Amino acid sequence: MKIRTVMAMSLLLLTLGCSKLTLDNYNKITTGMSYEEVTQLIGSPDACDDVMGVRNCTWGDEKRSVSVSFLGGKVLLFSSSNLK
Repeated sequence: MKIRTVMAMSLLLLTLGCSKLTLDNYNKITTGMSYEEVTQLIGSPDACDDVMGVRNCTWGDEKRSVSVSFLGGKVLLFSSSNLK
């Protein structure tokens, strides 16, 4: 059982260490990019909401995050906080 615990913890650390939410990937986002292109670049969003035809999506948490607004499925605005 000890080996399983170590393997599970190693897998978790490996997964967390391979996050696509990086400054390098954020810098590749451009206005007009499609929703699919953004998700290929930084992964699936943690939350999205739709208001009057604008889809606002966020990735990350309080410590580091990316927010992207899509209009017609294309990037309209985007911002980040504490990416490295």
